[in-house]
Amino acid sequence: MTTDELAGRIAGLMPRAQADLTELVAIPSVADPRQYPPQECRRAAQWVADAFTEAGLHDVHLVETPDGSNAVIGHRPPPPGAPTVLLYCHYDVQPPLDDDAWTTPPFTLTERDGRWYGRGTADCKGNIVMHLTALRALGDDIPVGLKFVAEGSEEQGTGGLEEYVAAHRELFTADALLVCDTGNAAVGVGTATTSLRGLVNVVVSVDTLAGEVHSGMFGGPAPDALAALIQLLSTLRDPETGATRVDGLDASGSWEGAGYDEEQFRADAGVLDGVPLTGTGTVADRLWARPAVTVLGVDCPPVVGSAAAVPATARARVSLRIPPGTDAAAARTALTDHLTKGAPWGVRVKVEPESSGSPFRAATDGAAYGALGEAMRAVYGKPMTFLGQGGSIPLCNVLADAYPAAEIILMGVEEPKCLIHAPNESVDPTEIQHMAHVEALFLHEYARAFR
Repeated sequence: MTTDELAGRIAGLMPRAQADLTELVAIPSVADPRQYPPQECRRAAQWVADAFTEAGLHDVHLVETPDGSNAVIGHRPPPPGAPTVLLYCHYDVQPPLDDDAWTTPPFTLTERDGRWYGRGTADCKGNIVMHLTALRALGDDIPVGLKFVAEGSEEQGTGGLEEYVAAHRELFTADALLVCDTGNAAVGVGTATTSLRGLVNVVVSVDTLAGEVHSGMFGGPAPDALAALIQLLSTLRDPETGATRVDGLDASGSWEGAGYDEEQFRADAGVLDGVPLTGTGTVADRLWARPAVTVLGVDCPPVVGSAAAVPATARARVSLRIPPGTDAAAARTALTDHLTKGAPWGVRVKVEPESSGSPFRAATDGAAYGALGEAMRAVYGKPMTFLGQGGSIPLCNVLADAYPAAEIILMGVEEPKCLIHAPNESVDPTEIQHMAHVEALFLHEYARAFR
């Protein structure tokens, strides 16, 4: 099959890709039983199992992982002498957050201005459809062995699949691992992600009083827990530049790969006019080579319904992204010590660890990267770009430890305009089409490299 014939097949499959993504997006597969019924994730998992069975994989089934989520696994044996490629994706999604901020319903795929909107259209159900489209276009002409795994709790960071892989290494052994949960630098710019930031999440609590007391009678001498928390959190940022500042963590790293234009970043991130970016160094330095702290949420009295009372307790969820070269355990210790030692006015501070994951850096000098570069050039007409990624995929380090000889490639359909994890997430369907073409070509190029 020629490259043009393959491109034609994939173009013809795009209506089916849209229909598939419409069905998948309609399933609110948020892996948090506090927010959505667990059976929705089970329904999404079964949809994935049925679809990949139909696409030609063998023995596709659900397995329960240690965190209670279901992973979908399957395989296709290799032809004699051919390599094996693992295809990864995840079917769980982030919650929609503020429903009122969505222009269209989050769990209804809606086409608007050439993009498909809905929660999970890009992260990561768009990548599921990309895999399916590539396999359907190839049909029986798949020149490599395949392993397949779809994770069910990636967005919650509870580590179910990581533990399952560590205990069942034989199920996922492959020569190249396509972790399809990232994307291109921009629409039409073929990109492989070679660096991932790690993640450390903690919850910090401040307690000052046995209970709330009247602010008129006691305010002043009675320590305000919310004000103390605000002051404590402010120590995590440089007061002049807003750069992350955690005692014991290096914040001077530099990114050596492709840059990220500042004006493009402002547009991609939706930074308001007149609001400066925080930190120092290039945008790429700040994104991919230095630690970055974010206050994800605060528990305190809301403005509407608040009383004239001194808050007795307040807490915040703090996330710290860390670059390759920084140990996750050491970063968590540094963050915990910083918050504990920074307690203002002698208030009681407690720091509880949540999820964590180590950063990742890929080696790019093997046969798989060579094959991917050829496929990217054929589809996009230009050399492949290497970028870092601000997000964390803890599974990458588990895979690297379990299969040290395998090449790990991160790619997918999630370019910056997708707004993953935010309201109005969307995907450009041409990215699904072109990246499915890249994947299909890659499988052939990689097989040739082993002959």
